[in-house]
Amino acid sequence: MTEATRPPVPPFTRESAIEKVRLAEDAWNTRDPRKVSLGYTVDSRWRNRSEFATGRDEIVALLTRKWNTELDYRLIKELWAHDGNRIAVRFAYEHRDDAGNWYRSYGNENWEFDEHGLMHTRHASINTLPIAESERAYFWPLGRRPDDHPGLSDLGF
Repeated sequence: MTEATRPPVPPFTRESAIEKVRLAEDAWNTRDPRKVSLGYTVDSRWRNRSEFATGRDEIVALLTRKWNTELDYRLIKELWAHDGNRIAVRFAYEHRDDAGNWYRSYGNENWEFDEHGLMHTRHASINTLPIAESERAYFWPLGRRPDDHPGLSDLGF
């Protein structure tokens, strides 16, 4: 294994795809743009809502902007499908803005990986809805979602 290898690597089994999804969720829940970017190839291409990013530097800039405005961010991802070097996930995350308004964003991502397990293509479609603070469902301390916390299907999302 080289420093650039991020197991599990393709071709994905159901179990290794589920592991890859959880590792991605864990990385995003750190809200550390530099750390998250290391899961992507140096020339990775993203479509994220209406933004397009190419390469780790642009990914870091996009995520920095994101987490400067999406406060108290907590994310859950779930495997939808997999085949060879591709994984499709659905996700939902909650965050608030600096005025204290809460939101839940729902979306789907299509991922494609290189032979080292680094993602080189990410297409994300995301819809954001305002929610009342009483509608929040993610209450774990900031960081990694606890293993015993319900997933998306358990929550009915």
